[in-house]
Amino acid sequence: MANPVITHKFTSDPTVIVEGGTFYLYTGHDEAPVDVDRYIMNEWLCFSSTDLQHWTEHPGPLRPQDFSWAKSDAYASKVVKHRDQFYWFVSVTPSSGNGKAIGVAVSHLPAGPFKDARGSALIDKTMISDPDSDNFDPSVLIDDDGQPYIFWGKKVCYYAKLSDTLTEVTSEIKPVTLPGFIEGIHVHKRNGWYYLSYGYGYPEKVGYAMSRSIHGPWEFKGILNELAGNCVTNRPAIVEYHGNAYFFYHNGALENGGSHRRSVCIDYLYYHDDGTMKRVLMTSEGVGAPGDIS
Repeated sequence: MANPVITHKFTSDPTVIVEGGTFYLYTGHDEAPVDVDRYIMNEWLCFSSTDLQHWTEHPGPLRPQDFSWAKSDAYASKVVKHRDQFYWFVSVTPSSGNGKAIGVAVSHLPAGPFKDARGSALIDKTMISDPDSDNFDPSVLIDDDGQPYIFWGKKVCYYAKLSDTLTEVTSEIKPVTLPGFIEGIHVHKRNGWYYLSYGYGYPEKVGYAMSRSIHGPWEFKGILNELAGNCVTNRPAIVEYHGNAYFFYHNGALENGGSHRRSVCIDYLYYHDDGTMKRVLMTSEGVGAPGDIS
């Protein structure tokens, strides 16, 4: 399947899970007309595929207005499965208009429909310490002992523990020191290592850090993904399946694309023997079906 993988709509900010042998890809939807250079994002989208070659769209999974306390802006998000339910963490503009807020929706099915899991913001502007930061781009990891953690932020990265229901912050919110951190964080764990991948510098490359503890200290390991063509942002998502690691990201490669009309792509991710990640090579060819030799 050639990159970008979705071509009939502009898609951005990927998050992905594998459930029952099916990949579920959740994205933002860039709707800015060609002559408009600002983010117009009114909904999130959901696509599924069993082979990474052919994608089925599942219409209308979630909009900002599905949260009674929110008014607009379907910004970057994260989906996780927990105790046979699917939780969708999102960044939106609240009705109060005070910065951005993080909400969480829940569904019994990976393609939805999703509904607000708590009736109010999980994290709002009053809960973070730096007035120049904001509540962008949540990423959630459920650790091996079952404890959930959430990471998010703009200019400053924050993290906290979540309740077992994934609907309450249950610890002090603490900053994470990451060089060049802008936004777009993704957290994952592999072979005892924790990884934080994120938008680094501006225009954004993807940098990453590693730690043996979810609480740090985090050691910066370098650039994972270069500038994404004619797009100033880059938000990663990483998943492993059938022995391959896949790196999801966005660029501006479609016709009339750009920073406000982005497109999700997939390339292979490889690890060195010491656990560090090799720099991802962005390709037009993309990836083969799961099980193919990568």
